[in-house]
Amino acid sequence: MKKKDKITVMDIVLLWALKAVKQFIDLINSSSSDPHRKVVTPAIATKFLLARKFDIPRAVALYEQHELIRQREELYGFDPLNDPLRTELETGKFTMLPGRDASGAAIALFTANLHYPMTVTHKTTLQGVVYQLDVALQSAETQKAGLVFIYDMSTSKYSNFDYDLSQKILTLLKGGYPARLKKVLIVTAPLWFKAPFKILRLFVREKLRERVFTVSIPQLSLHVPRESLPVRLGGTLDIDHSSWLLHCYKSMTNREDEIIAGVDQQQNNTSQNNSGSTMGSGGTTTVTTAILDPHLTGDVMAGSTDHYVSSHHRSPSSIGVEDISDLAVAVAAGVHHHHVHHSHHHHHHNTSSSELWNENPPSSASSGFSDDDSLAGAEGDPKTIEQIVQMVRELGKQGLIREYTDIKARAPEGTFTHAKLRNNLPKNRYTDVLCYDHSRVVLSQEDDDPTSDYINANFVDGYKQKNAYISTQGPLPKTSYDFWRMVWEQHCLVIVMTTRVMERGRVKCGQYWEPNEGNFVEYGCFQIRTMAIEANEDYTVAELELKNTKTDEVRCVSHWQFTSWPDYGVPASARAMLNFLQRAREKQADMVKSLGDMWAGHPRGPPIVVHCSAGIGRTGTFITLDICISRLEDVGSADIKGTVEKIRSQRAYSIQMPDQYVFCHLALIEYALSRSLLKSADLSEFEERDEDSD
Repeated sequence: MKKKDKITVMDIVLLWALKAVKQFIDLINSSSSDPHRKVVTPAIATKFLLARKFDIPRAVALYEQHELIRQREELYGFDPLNDPLRTELETGKFTMLPGRDASGAAIALFTANLHYPMTVTHKTTLQGVVYQLDVALQSAETQKAGLVFIYDMSTSKYSNFDYDLSQKILTLLKGGYPARLKKVLIVTAPLWFKAPFKILRLFVREKLRERVFTVSIPQLSLHVPRESLPVRLGGTLDIDHSSWLLHCYKSMTNREDEIIAGVDQQQNNTSQNNSGSTMGSGGTTTVTTAILDPHLTGDVMAGSTDHYVSSHHRSPSSIGVEDISDLAVAVAAGVHHHHVHHSHHHHHHNTSSSELWNENPPSSASSGFSDDDSLAGAEGDPKTIEQIVQMVRELGKQGLIREYTDIKARAPEGTFTHAKLRNNLPKNRYTDVLCYDHSRVVLSQEDDDPTSDYINANFVDGYKQKNAYISTQGPLPKTSYDFWRMVWEQHCLVIVMTTRVMERGRVKCGQYWEPNEGNFVEYGCFQIRTMAIEANEDYTVAELELKNTKTDEVRCVSHWQFTSWPDYGVPASARAMLNFLQRAREKQADMVKSLGDMWAGHPRGPPIVVHCSAGIGRTGTFITLDICISRLEDVGSADIKGTVEKIRSQRAYSIQMPDQYVFCHLALIEYALSRSLLKSADLSEFEERDEDSD
């Protein structure tokens, strides 16, 4: 494309954008005859248009709602140097972090444990929030990339929580503020918060609901780069809130958009437009002049956009709303760059660490509010139970073993970088059973040690449930604290253990809980007391009380240990395992039900922890059966091969032996017979069929 063509294209786009700005201002001015109505500058218009991708009616609606909220909550005309706002700002409960997320969005942080509803009004807190947001939105990059809002509830108490204030902040952000709200991250939400939040999310429009996540501190770093997070939230950032406040004050007392408005439009209501009276600047003299003279499309405009054109190489027909948004930001940034590069608040667009995750990062079942249809039935090769019986008869035992051998021969579908780090290698029970990077459970980081977030454990999807399980190795003495940390951070209710502590004279797993009723063990800040024991022929159930001695919070965890797996091979009958699986699943359902509205995540609850010794053989067998049974009960079909392949893509080497793969097929058939889903199954020739053809 020639330079002349580039300028012509951008002139057209510029005029389109400027016309939109003028239409916005005209619509706002014509909608009210109030002579005291605040002046709408091109800078303000641009912000609202960017927030709604230059959809003029939606931008006008946003502006009207914004004005309504700010007038109702008295968010105009306040002085940051006078109490009570000055004291409120100095608490640091709300601040803008000096980093950005991987997409360039600015990051706002509200720290709940610094908020005391009995000593401060909603009006004052909201003034502190919008005062700082106004400054943050002076950045052209923030106007374009949007805002991530972190609501940190770690170490907060019920007395710190203000339901009405939370609703007001969310209402402001979701439909009354000219910034694109990219994501709301609620960190370490205590169980008492889940009930009001479940109600609160009903007020959030559907589109935004998908952007609201409850996450643990370690999961937070999967949404926001660690270098953009404060140390107390698992990051590496030192926050200087006082410098940020100083920058806010300097910025808000030198508002060029208000000066332009006063000169160009010759209005006398400057008194209304003081330090907190309008949104932050970001408009430009160029835009203002162009509105007054739309024929002006000279070198200044072309120069501001030349880099944009040369880097995008778009034709006139291919330029859309996103391009216009980019252009509006480019013009604003090019002319008033000193508003973007603040002395203190120097945001960095962190793209170097793309986190390890290319798509949605793994998180606990409590994260997000949309059910995930993992292994729902559309993929793979689902078969009715009658077809599975027919397939098993035709293949025979050796045919199934060959099918498993083909699966096992495939190379792992991921990397093991974290598992191989020098400090993490001793945390692996077996040197050849490592933990995938892409699906690993990330612990909170401790003592500024970046490797302290590692445990040999992976999230595994279930039937219509993302991250339904945590597949992990049997804890070592040195990793028992990490194990309980994981259980706590993921809010796990049920632990399934499919091995004994000792088998064939070898230690298969550490004794990470107390086997005697009434006794307790301690690992770090976690005290685990055994409240009751139920011993059965094939399994033992221990009801545990898990106490965090740092916060004095107590939770119940149910420990299910299957003890009748033979020393070699697999059980001769699947009945005992099926009964164990069914009871463990029922226990999970009962515990989730007992939480009531305190649980706001997936209906099936948080992840079930499943482990044996290595966390791949019996663990994979249990999970495969649970998924296939759930699917069979729901839609009348199952896909054992596809399920095993899916599990192995998340927890490497799951289903360790050929006999385990065979057992999954026979156990599913046995389950169907026991539930009258199948009348009969003649497998009399299963063992002999095709035995000498290898």
